[in-house]
Amino acid sequence: MIKKNEYYDVVIIGGGAAGLTAAIYCGRAQLKTLLIEKSLVGGLATYTSEIANYPGFPEEISGTKLMNLFHKQAKNFGVDFKLTDVKGVQLQGKDKVVETFRTDYHAKAVILSTGGKPRLTGAIDEEKYLYDKGISFCATCDAAFYTDKTVMIIGSGDAAIEEGMFLTKFAKKVIVSVIHDEGIMDANKIAQSQALKNPKMEFIWNSTVHQFKGEERLNTVVLKDVKKGKLIDVPVDGCFLFIGYLPNTEIFKEEINLTNRGFIITNEAMETNLEGVFAVGDVRDKFLKQVATAVGDGAIAGVGAEKYIAESEVFESEIMQVEKPGIIYLWSPIDEKSREYLKVIEDIEKEMDGEIKVNKIDVYKNASLAARLGTVEAPSIVYTLRGEIQGRDSIITEEGIRETIKSMLNPVYN
Repeated sequence: MIKKNEYYDVVIIGGGAAGLTAAIYCGRAQLKTLLIEKSLVGGLATYTSEIANYPGFPEEISGTKLMNLFHKQAKNFGVDFKLTDVKGVQLQGKDKVVETFRTDYHAKAVILSTGGKPRLTGAIDEEKYLYDKGISFCATCDAAFYTDKTVMIIGSGDAAIEEGMFLTKFAKKVIVSVIHDEGIMDANKIAQSQALKNPKMEFIWNSTVHQFKGEERLNTVVLKDVKKGKLIDVPVDGCFLFIGYLPNTEIFKEEINLTNRGFIITNEAMETNLEGVFAVGDVRDKFLKQVATAVGDGAIAGVGAEKYIAESEVFESEIMQVEKPGIIYLWSPIDEKSREYLKVIEDIEKEMDGEIKVNKIDVYKNASLAARLGTVEAPSIVYTLRGEIQGRDSIITEEGIRETIKSMLNPVYN
């Protein structure tokens, strides 16, 4: 089968809240944008029956309805959507490729929004009760639903215990299943101490989940005593799993820097270790995984992708132009020496009367553009010829500049 090739400014992999927000920003910036989602546009948020803490919605809204609004807004800005699975990526270099079964999508920038999935227990009938049927993964999202009800927490790490304590503000009882002996948890000591003192929290030690039961919804968690082997039926109204989260980063691990848990490492601009590749939402290493924080990630990456593409065009056509020998002056308006040499550079430019191309980069305002030259030191000069860097100079003298220009204009040098 011969694959098709399609070309975009931006390709976004993953259609959760972060990816949809990035798509909205890219589409509004009039970038040709494609969002690829393998299953359900909206991501894990669509499984949340009620969202009460998303700003601007004082009345509770379902995750599906909220994500449908995101989806509609992105489509209104001209974003293309493809429901397919990504088979591979080539993210290095200017032409980035996102590979699917039938088509290779080429892009100038790529935004990774592949999210992840909560780790499951593997207990009997677990799949029947996921998300809106009684098994949840986000106390902040679903706590209000369990007001004056009984819930169970599976796990004893920081997330499990801290989320369990948050649930006690709503539920009448929070039962915690802990695999360890009595008094032993994986959470930090402060959280443990607070949980053990909380009158609404009850602990079942030396236990794991054996089975989930219920009719339309979950109503019983069957625990197994790991020492005695006996089964314990525990009536509940809901169950929260906090035993880990698995990021969807398998296809990126050869190119993108990941944490030891597999999350993508970014800076505050959502940039990965590769130029023009951004990561947003639950797939990146971050403190809080919520729709609100995903939206912030997506907005930053969308603006970042637009800036990266615009800078790339300027860098290739203007900064690294091939028509003339070039001088690129890196300067800072808050540096006295930079201001002094700016006048020298401008005088030389006038004297050469079009024989050379002079570009001036303010490293304060355009640090990312300067960084493409391998330095943000100011004042400094980078010399180019036929689109290639010929040298750098941080010790600037007018005589030195003239000598270098003279050599580049020399036919023998060329």
